[in-house]
Amino acid sequence: MASEAGDHSSTWQDEDADRRWMCAALALARRGLGNVWPNPAVGCVLVRDGRVVGRGWTQPGGRPHAETEALRRAGAAARGATAYVSLEPCSHWGRTPPCAEALIDAGIGRVVAAIEDPDSRVAGAGIRRLGAAGVAVERGLGAAEAAEINAGFLTHRRLGRPLVTLKLATSLDGRIATVTGESRWITGASSRAFAHKLRAEHDAIMVGTGTVVADDPQLTCRLPGLEHRSPVRVVLDRQLRISAGARVFAEARDTPTWVVTLRDADPVLRERVRAAGAGLIEVGPDQKGRIDLTATLQALGARGLTRLLVEGGGRLAAALLRARRIDRLVWIHAPLLIGGDGIPAVDAFGITALAGAPRFEPIASMALGEDVVTTFRARE
Repeated sequence: MASEAGDHSSTWQDEDADRRWMCAALALARRGLGNVWPNPAVGCVLVRDGRVVGRGWTQPGGRPHAETEALRRAGAAARGATAYVSLEPCSHWGRTPPCAEALIDAGIGRVVAAIEDPDSRVAGAGIRRLGAAGVAVERGLGAAEAAEINAGFLTHRRLGRPLVTLKLATSLDGRIATVTGESRWITGASSRAFAHKLRAEHDAIMVGTGTVVADDPQLTCRLPGLEHRSPVRVVLDRQLRISAGARVFAEARDTPTWVVTLRDADPVLRERVRAAGAGLIEVGPDQKGRIDLTATLQALGARGLTRLLVEGGGRLAAALLRARRIDRLVWIHAPLLIGGDGIPAVDAFGITALAGAPRFEPIASMALGEDVVTTFRARE
């Protein structure tokens, strides 16, 4: 965002300041990930005379919005300030008044928005309303990062389903256990803490029946201070064969749990799931009689989920890859080799030619102790 004329050094300084404040807004937006669905995670920073006078981010459950929070904190100091927002301010009435109107009423002089809101109720209307009220509006700064932060919300609005992230924690040769089933621990403590942070940043976590039967996992976030950020637990159980004593059922009244099954599942077993306090989602079968994953994702989207983390097991990972429903891949590699007789992270899914293989591009990488975690984005 360059100035049309004037002192170039001043322009560069202004651009540097804009980038700095937008980075702050984006950092605030990340705080809402996994905690604000079905709403987007938005950050807002109000700056006047080079000083932050208010800041806010979307609160749990999606209300209040980031702009409302920032204006509340700023009070009268918001008049004449610049608002840096990671997403276009909303322009429609819902449970709260439009943020665009709130910014206008507060006397904001300029708004810098990273990206446009694709929601059909907004889609540029917020920007137009601000402009009509005489507020200077600029957009596009930090757009790529803002889009990645809210990739879940954008996917939900575009496709009606959540963004699907597959997390794999493996040896260098892609194994999750030895031939005898030993798996604790392939990755280190830092990687395991990172995995719990991933859970806190997602609306829901999905596993298949085999993972629950074999491991009886809790599927919760157990990082100190973030225990309340445990995602919804989604379990695929075609025949409802998971034991009533499994943790996902025993703790279903503490952590929301949804079981996805077929519509013709045993009525007695369906009632057992409901009696445990878990929700039941019934979908049709695919061509091979298995749970239709496309229908499942649409059903989860209809319930407002925007970010879904898939943790296991190998058959579920393969099925989602086969269906081309993995949008992000987070792969944690530990520096050891297990060999071909070990248990693979992904089962066979019918690739006979490289041209048909799902392809990904790396977008981030970092070291976690001795392990390395790389994040990939699916190529369209």
